[in-house]
Amino acid sequence: MTSALILVLALGYMAIGTPVAFAIGIASLVYFLLPGTFMPDTVAVQRIVAASQSFPLLSVPLFILVGHLMNGSGITPRLTALSTTLAGWMRGGLAQASLVLSALMGGISGSAVADAAMQSRVLGEPMISRGYSPGFTGALLSIGGLITATIPPSLGLILYGFLGEVSIGRLFIAGVMPGVLLTIALMIATSWVARRRDYRPVNDRLPTFREVASGVRAGFWAILFPVWLLVGIRFGVFTPSEAGAFAVAYALFVGMVIYRELTFERLVDALVASVRDIGMIMLIILLSGAFGYVITFERVPQTIAEVTLGLFSSQASLLFVIAGFLLVFGMLVEATVIVMLLTPILVPVVTAAGIDPVHFGLVMMTLVTFGGMTPPVGVSMFTVCGILKCSYKDYTAEMIPLAVAVLAVVVIMILFPQVVLFLPDYVMH
Repeated sequence: MTSALILVLALGYMAIGTPVAFAIGIASLVYFLLPGTFMPDTVAVQRIVAASQSFPLLSVPLFILVGHLMNGSGITPRLTALSTTLAGWMRGGLAQASLVLSALMGGISGSAVADAAMQSRVLGEPMISRGYSPGFTGALLSIGGLITATIPPSLGLILYGFLGEVSIGRLFIAGVMPGVLLTIALMIATSWVARRRDYRPVNDRLPTFREVASGVRAGFWAILFPVWLLVGIRFGVFTPSEAGAFAVAYALFVGMVIYRELTFERLVDALVASVRDIGMIMLIILLSGAFGYVITFERVPQTIAEVTLGLFSSQASLLFVIAGFLLVFGMLVEATVIVMLLTPILVPVVTAAGIDPVHFGLVMMTLVTFGGMTPPVGVSMFTVCGILKCSYKDYTAEMIPLAVAVLAVVVIMILFPQVVLFLPDYVMH
């Protein structure tokens, strides 16, 4: 009961506009000040400090920095050109190219919001000028960022792995197949919309081998990045945290030596933007350390596990109920916050039910990230609509076929766990 009140208090503070980190921190500290709590309040401070003493956590600031470095190194325009070459011949060519770009950007930016903002600036105006409605353009560019958040290295998967004590290497490799499925499903939905509205291809023919080879050559170093990452983790060359350091060095080398577009000014801009993002995320992580301790101390995961295991006879039915809850919660609260609040609670529950935490992690991250692209408080939705100046009403109406495609992939992931698990099982055996 006490822990439920603490959670309500945290959400209440967020609802009135308190910064997320402080909302979580205040709610956690209140627990230690209650008359019925026999632990000294210094424990709260110890738990906040302890949350920073983690080697895997090093990968978070490093991968945030990589995303900003890659965007300033000339890789993005090369990948955009390659995407247009590969998908421009399809009906709704520019829209299809944006989805291919999201798949290619997956191993680079690692952030759905960053990908949506970047694509809105690069492809938003060209799409609208070619006759795409602003609502559909915004919905596609926003939801396309879901692919980026699934294909490694995903920041959400790193946080989930850290908080749930789940192998980040396995999560990275498991993210590849859902990312491919999301790309295919969204391309099918886009093709359906394009056929109904007669959105034309960019190119009037299939690309030649020479054109594809030229595009691959131009974006070769960017395409190679996620390959280095997964191969390095699989063969023990580096841990996920060390992979972040490798990625920073790789981005600096590609931007400064090979493409020579990462100037000193761009490097400073990338560092400043990274410090801003890292400060915000790390403050949430540190203050959620005390919150996670309260949840564990009050035996919330164990209590929920006992109740749910008595109610649900199958793993699939339990996952569908949790998925529905996460989808609704994701529409109201930012994805990073949900991961911080619910991972320590839900991972023990699904593990007790015999569900692989890697499988659950991909389902959870897909749903809570998708929530950031939906009304009423989707961060990606606000970002894209602000850049493209499209109304939230049009965005919401136009996103329906894309949302159906995403939810269809989630249903497949829940009903067929091996879709998620066969790759990490095969590679990490």
